[in-house]
Amino acid sequence: MLFLVAALLLLGVLLGTVAHAPLGFTAVAAAVIAVWLGVFAARERHARRH
Repeated sequence: MLFLVAALLLLGVLLGTVAHAPLGFTAVAAAVIAVWLGVFAARERHARRH
């Protein structure tokens, strides 16, 4: 749960920065966050099955 809170906090900080950041940087940052949350979700799903 702490990881989810950290992800949301990081997302909030990045959303505040998006208005001043170039589109390429924003896209890369969004992709990194999406991959990280996807890995977290997959690990949680795997942990619940075992």
